[in-house]
Amino acid sequence: MKNRRVVVTGLGVASSVGIGKEDFWESIVNGRSGISKVTSFDTSDMRCHYAGEIKDYSPEDFIPKRKVKFLGRTSQLAISSTYLALKDAGIDTSKIKNKRTGVFIGTTMGEKPLAESINVWIKEGFEKVSRMKIMQSAANNIPANIAMFFKLQGPNYLIPTACAAGNYAIGYGFDFIKRGDLDYAIVGGADAFSELAFIGFHRIYAMSPDKCRPFDKNRKGMMVGEGAGILLLESLESALQRNATIYAEIAGYGLSCDAFHMTASDPEGMSKAILKALEYTQTSREEVDYINAHGTGTQGNDKNECAALKRVFKDRLRSIPVSSIKSMLGHPMGAASAIEALTCCLVVKENMIPPTINFETPDPACEIDCVPNKARVKRVNIALNNGFAFGGNNSCLVLKKFDMH
Repeated sequence: MKNRRVVVTGLGVASSVGIGKEDFWESIVNGRSGISKVTSFDTSDMRCHYAGEIKDYSPEDFIPKRKVKFLGRTSQLAISSTYLALKDAGIDTSKIKNKRTGVFIGTTMGEKPLAESINVWIKEGFEKVSRMKIMQSAANNIPANIAMFFKLQGPNYLIPTACAAGNYAIGYGFDFIKRGDLDYAIVGGADAFSELAFIGFHRIYAMSPDKCRPFDKNRKGMMVGEGAGILLLESLESALQRNATIYAEIAGYGLSCDAFHMTASDPEGMSKAILKALEYTQTSREEVDYINAHGTGTQGNDKNECAALKRVFKDRLRSIPVSSIKSMLGHPMGAASAIEALTCCLVVKENMIPPTINFETPDPACEIDCVPNKARVKRVNIALNNGFAFGGNNSCLVLKKFDMH
């Protein structure tokens, strides 16, 4: 069994705050919000009317027009972000098919055509349901479409662990590269904006009517978003041989399951994942420089996450910056922890910590430094990326600044 070091050499992202690494990073370090009025469907009879929709995305910029119609929006976002990640890594997409390349993608809602087909069935009858939409609706189409588009024949995994799915997918790819089973791993998460998710979170009173305010005492809930985040993983030896830019090293991860809490993770389950990640990577509490929080902006999640961090880091917690980019882009479901892992790569590379925007009033139940409203320059050698999901799927990823030693 090999024990290779695993590094990130390519980043691709589609989000409500920007398409591509450069636009995305510029937006989040400047605290720009991607929240806007919903245009995908009518929200006039609801309490909430805002979300993190991507308004400036054209799939034809990345995918031949003749192929776009055969792809659901989630697959379009995933393929586009994969294209950007491969380009960023300096990988010739016509040659990657000759390499041992795996695809590991997380999602929450799967493909959008499923909900669209159900709506047509209910309103117009089953004979009006498009055969093409049915073919597009299977969730496993997302990684399969990436593989078909880039002509890849390696392992192809769909990870459906909800909001933690991106971290899980990165963990799978990390293991394959570390063991020497693959040359490259395309990892991350994707979810298109979902009317079903919007209605669902609206129904359980989990959404804010105006702004997402993680860790603020007066926070009113999360914002549904959409997007895709893709990271290209490869071994350190491969990256050095190609003279590739190395954003960060994936040190490892920790997972835990708190299956008795179906609507939220509790502090014990969250802290177990963090502790497992620190133990696996032999990282001490004193070495952690930054934590990208799950930070949804709901009362329960933010309180529980802060309690979990307190359990792990104790008095040192107040000196560790802990920010939530969901305050800017909303919650892109299965893409969330993948986009946040991508953010951690840029934090480690650029030594700049993005803010938690919309913060006004400290909450005694959230005694953390949430980097309020303004980005901060700080050397970051080690970052943690938290991803916690309904059903108690908890994950924590450890990313390190690359060092040859």
